[in-house]
Amino acid sequence: MDGAPIGGAPIGDTPIGDTHSAGSVESLYPFIYSGTTDLSDVLGQACASTVAKVAEITDLRARICARDAARLSECARQAADRFDAGGRLLVFGNGGSATDAQAVASLFLHPGGAVPPLPAFSLAGDTAVVTALANDIGVEVIFARQIAAFGRPADIALGLSTSGNSANLLTAFDEASRRGLMTIGLAGYDGGKMAELDSLDYLFVAPSSSIHRIQEAQTTTYHVFWELTVAEVGRRRRTT
Repeated sequence: MDGAPIGGAPIGDTPIGDTHSAGSVESLYPFIYSGTTDLSDVLGQACASTVAKVAEITDLRARICARDAARLSECARQAADRFDAGGRLLVFGNGGSATDAQAVASLFLHPGGAVPPLPAFSLAGDTAVVTALANDIGVEVIFARQIAAFGRPADIALGLSTSGNSANLLTAFDEASRRGLMTIGLAGYDGGKMAELDSLDYLFVAPSSSIHRIQEAQTTTYHVFWELTVAEVGRRRRTT
């Protein structure tokens, strides 16, 4: 899902030299590769696997909510401040996280209700710009150079990574911070190198070693961030 092959890491979101893995397809879905011809047994194992995965993501979301609810609410209020000041949301990520970045931008562009579209852009979406920068300079600058060109102090920079180690995200956050942008990171595992950055205002970590559960939890996190931000923007505009 989200740009990832079944049982594997999201294509493009694993930095070179990063050895973490979600495991082989066979280890994730042993009932498919067991060689059994008993349909009821296969269906029973598939059902048990599905129930276990649902329980895992439910528990992960509950833990993230208990730990990060207050910070996420404060992050949304500060994001609303930025939008009220004419700021824009710049979102970025690699591989499957690039797909999530586009989804985040689309949410803010189509908030619904009484709130008008809020300006949001995916920095991974312009193929010509991304490939030109990657080819002419290097993949590590594909987001930082765009932030340098387009970023304004009132803007918000939001980056997504499952590993938290993608070099082009780290560089982008540093560039955004230097220019006065609000910076938000979503990562998995223990936060990776993103957890070591001084340039991040907010980091929300999905503490799991499963790429699939991380992506599912990040989807929930950015949807809640969107809902809280839009609600705050709408509340302010109704009272002015």
